[in-house]
Amino acid sequence: MTTFDDRERAQEAKFAYDAELNFKAEARRNRLLGEWAAALLGKTGDDARAYAMTVLTSDFEEPGDEDVYRKLAADLAGKADEATIRAKMVELRAVARNQIDDEI
Repeated sequence: MTTFDDRERAQEAKFAYDAELNFKAEARRNRLLGEWAAALLGKTGDDARAYAMTVLTSDFEEPGDEDVYRKLAADLAGKADEATIRAKMVELRAVARNQIDDEI
């Protein structure tokens, strides 16, 4: 085994680890977005949790955040504008990443 092979394996492991953390942070952010949107829609309890799950699963439609944004924009029409939704997406991404990092 050479030093080069060891470095390559370490880089691959780090890439996989970072990708997993990113996936978890995105999923957490989407759940948090769903909870925020549910509150704006007046949902509580099980209805709020169920709605948050619909936001979470909307992220599987296509790569990136636009599928989540479109879902929220349609559901929050008249309650939150584009700038508010996008700002909340950025804010909760940082919150989710911090929560994931704290769990490690």
